[in-house]
Amino acid sequence: MTLNIYRSDVEEGGETVFPSAKGNISAVPWWDELSECGKKGLSVKPKMGDALLFWSMTPDATPDPSSLHGGCPVIKGDKWSSTKWIRVNEYRV
Repeated sequence: MTLNIYRSDVEEGGETVFPSAKGNISAVPWWDELSECGKKGLSVKPKMGDALLFWSMTPDATPDPSSLHGGCPVIKGDKWSSTKWIRVNEYRV
């Protein structure tokens, strides 16, 4: 599981995008505020104080392809965030 906490507002760009996510993505109320990169999947626009929580595995512990994600380039402003990974098993290097 991943928790991403947005520490700053971004004037333009900087979305977290899930390109493999399915759904009526263009129906989200913030669609017109997204950069072109952010319109290539389900996207979350960074807003200071908001957090994004998502699972990278299905309930049977197989990888969830829809959790594939990336960050769109920041076009205007700065993007600061903190990430916390919650693992199923102990992490060893």
